[in-house]
Amino acid sequence: MNQLEIKKDDLLTVVEDKSLGELIKPLVNEIHLFDTVIAGTSYIEDETLYDRLEKDEKLILQREDNKFDSKAILILNQDKKKLGYVPERDNMVFSRLMDARKLLIAKVISVRNKDGFYRVHIGIYLVDY
Repeated sequence: MNQLEIKKDDLLTVVEDKSLGELIKPLVNEIHLFDTVIAGTSYIEDETLYDRLEKDEKLILQREDNKFDSKAILILNQDKKKLGYVPERDNMVFSRLMDARKLLIAKVISVRNKDGFYRVHIGIYLVDY
């Protein structure tokens, strides 16, 4: 009778040969949930952050302790610079998912600058493993 044996050394060899990200990547599924715009762009001092955004660029979503909105979700670029917020009208379900330790990200759909006002359209995704 054949038996499957898992050897600790063999497992460590596999992990050492590939980064953790490479091992998990084939298992990641990004589920598109919703499209919206980034709120609060007019309050960001460094507007060049928006000029550098590229289509499909991944953005970080992070819950924020905020006295004005208990469901506030901060949006950051990959350098962890603040871009704004998920609009309050849209953040109820997403804040609940994040509070339940679900990983959400955003991706840039488009960036428009009209008369010095930036309108950044994003898609929100649930990252599922």
